[in-house]
Amino acid sequence: MKHLILGNGPAGVIAAETLRRADPASEIVMVGSEEVPPYSRMAIPYYLEGNIGEPGMYLRKNAGHFDKLRIVEKLARVVGLDTDRRVVTYKDGCSETYDRLLIATGSRPVKPPIPGVHRPEVQTCWTMADARAIAALTHPGSRVLQLGAGFIGCIIMEALAARGVDLTVVEMGDRMVPRMMTPTAGGMIKRWVETKGIRVRTSAGVQSIEDGDGVAPLNVKLSTGETLPCDVVIVAAGVAPNLEFVQGTRIELGRGIRVDERMCTSVDGVYAAGDVAEGRDFFTGEPLVSAIQPNAADQARVAALNMAGGDAHLPGVLPINVLATLGLISTSFGQWWGEQGEQGVEMVDEERFRYLSLQFKGDVLIGATSIGMTDHVGALRGLIQGRLNLGAWKDRLMANPLGFFEAYVSATQPTTLVRAA
Repeated sequence: MKHLILGNGPAGVIAAETLRRADPASEIVMVGSEEVPPYSRMAIPYYLEGNIGEPGMYLRKNAGHFDKLRIVEKLARVVGLDTDRRVVTYKDGCSETYDRLLIATGSRPVKPPIPGVHRPEVQTCWTMADARAIAALTHPGSRVLQLGAGFIGCIIMEALAARGVDLTVVEMGDRMVPRMMTPTAGGMIKRWVETKGIRVRTSAGVQSIEDGDGVAPLNVKLSTGETLPCDVVIVAAGVAPNLEFVQGTRIELGRGIRVDERMCTSVDGVYAAGDVAEGRDFFTGEPLVSAIQPNAADQARVAALNMAGGDAHLPGVLPINVLATLGLISTSFGQWWGEQGEQGVEMVDEERFRYLSLQFKGDVLIGATSIGMTDHVGALRGLIQGRLNLGAWKDRLMANPLGFFEAYVSATQPTTLVRAA
């Protein structure tokens, strides 16, 4: 049996290691397209901050780790797939057969069609090469404009701030982190960031990136009418799954590769995990691509166990986001935006930058958002993932949302007497 894994990011690495434990005898080949060992993109900000060197970004630190597991590493870029013949084709013209295939090719940053976006001073922040370029281009006092204030954008923003640059962040949404924060919460994060000396423009876009007028190498024109002189532009405007080689095959596609609870695609012997996989939302059942590392790891383990002949299942994709923004911790879990016709409650403490939102469906907590809270916040995820019926605790939480930990203890240990706060 030959297992071929396309992609050597977190999903690919976890799948390969899981496969080896579950299937000690079969051949395992893991394919990556960058001339560096498998590494974590989430470690790039720590590299830019100067806290780690490139080896600190590697997913496995021990030399010969994959050799010892008899996992063959291959450097190649996939350009074609024939699922009938079970053959993949690489950019160099070579091809390779497989018995079972895992597609874990991840995603790539999106560059919007903005005039001037391909200038050398305009960078994305996604690969090791990007990180090296940004480190070379930015220095204390560099005027940097960052396009995008989503989850990835906020992580990059923190690294840039640590480098001492003069930073302006431009976000098309009406608030920061619009895909994981309620309007109130996103506005609170914006205000926090501004207190740290970073300029933030929301409900704004970049119209063009042009030659500077002598004050700076670049002039960036915004949809608000402003023109900002810049040394560097960082584009953090989202990502798209790497699916080009899948086009034209029998594999069913949506926004990603459609998978079931076993991470199986519509083609026998082909599985998908990570940023390319489109599973089902944990609550709604709607197709969902959740490009976050915890879900990628879960999907990789399930896919690998099934490739090895097991029967593992993942009961839906649960959005999980934990973000540190210049020292302010924020989280969102599940269907944080709520559901029409159902109840929710907000607690807002603007002065102390504390916020909590709970969203219910009946007496089940389906979503939560928090800012400035770290104690017991995992209980929110537990309540949501457990689909726990809260009974009378639902009304107590509507009156005092801070009692969520006591509600979790009560729901998971019903014989224990717990008083509401």
